[in-house]
Amino acid sequence: MATRDKNAWALKVLALVKAGNLPAALAQTQVAPSEGDIVRFQGLLAALPATPPLRQFAEQVEEARQLMAAPRLHRSP
Repeated sequence: MATRDKNAWALKVLALVKAGNLPAALAQTQVAPSEGDIVRFQGLLAALPATPPLRQFAEQVEEARQLMAAPRLHRSP
């Protein structure tokens, strides 16, 4: 049985950021597999040089992480 590379998702989203496609990268953070994946992505993102658009993007990623960490509220049928 194959093991899942824990950094695979984060590396793919980082490639979008490096290519300058921040809207697509942000959309990926909205559907991240887990909070841990976003945290790993944030670690990779921190290694990039800080520019104003990248700082704003990092703030949006943090908001997505907080939403992912929050308990899910749902209505029962």
